[in-house]
Amino acid sequence: MSLTNAQYNSIMKDYEQTRDRNRHLTEQRRLEVYTKLPEYGRLDESVGELSVAQAKLLLNGDDEALTRLRLSLKDISRRKKELLVSAGYPVDYLEPVYTCPDCKDTGYIEGDNGLRKKCHCFHQQELDILYEQSHIRDMIASENFSNLSYEYYQGEDLAHFRKCVDVCHNFVQNFKQDYHNLFFYGTVGTGKSFLSGCIASELLQSGHSVIYFSASGLFDTLARYTFDARAKEALSGFYEDIYNCDLLIIDDLGTEMTNTFVASQLFSCLNERHLRQKATIISTNLSLEELRDRYSDRVFSRITSHYDLCKLTGPDIRMCKKRMQNASDN
Repeated sequence: MSLTNAQYNSIMKDYEQTRDRNRHLTEQRRLEVYTKLPEYGRLDESVGELSVAQAKLLLNGDDEALTRLRLSLKDISRRKKELLVSAGYPVDYLEPVYTCPDCKDTGYIEGDNGLRKKCHCFHQQELDILYEQSHIRDMIASENFSNLSYEYYQGEDLAHFRKCVDVCHNFVQNFKQDYHNLFFYGTVGTGKSFLSGCIASELLQSGHSVIYFSASGLFDTLARYTFDARAKEALSGFYEDIYNCDLLIIDDLGTEMTNTFVASQLFSCLNERHLRQKATIISTNLSLEELRDRYSDRVFSRITSHYDLCKLTGPDIRMCKKRMQNASDN
């Protein structure tokens, strides 16, 4: 995933604040132990004094000074641990505190090649940002491949759905190396949004940036950016987000109030993402004929030329589930 500079700086600032909090916690613990166990503090002080004394002996030619220092430090460490345990503290109570011990709250660890790489905790923060940007955190909690079911489809409807599921799996598996777009269309409630959510869930989990908009929400936001000077500043990064995210999902195309502005903005969005080779998924209840009639010929041409068309048919699954629920309640 590609973070903006502001997002990266925000994550690194969080790490800095975490280190400060943990250093403060460690220092509080040390003061607590020194107050309760004065002997522990004296042992800590003796480490420095002993080290200086033995260093002088070593410089004066005493070859055994280093060995004696190591034995003395080992004995002091043992006595300090005994004091902690006897007072009811964990043996590691005064060890440095890290929220992530792997990277020591820096966000980076050493890779196999000796170079720094992002720690798993850094990647998790990236994923959290992706989820927030995507607008689909709640949706993918239920709409994912593990919840996929074929039980509501029969005959030709089932064949259509199976084919679309295969297309979705291939889309995810080849996402890194192949540029593809998907266009889900067909009757109401047949799983178009569900399959979009399945794909989004998989790609978000693998660290890709996914942004979801209902068609009405997308065009409302575009209108605010275009016509509202105050909103323009707040949405300054909006165009780059929708143009540069790895996957843009436009759900329920056709439910918005369609006009020349919408048709123009839709084409600009689709065209720009195509030029940048960024994948887009569109779902709609419109037929291909209705799509051509409602939007410009160039929108229709862009979609039919550069999108895999996935037709879904069958009963309205939401209504089927509702009837089943009512039956079970009775």
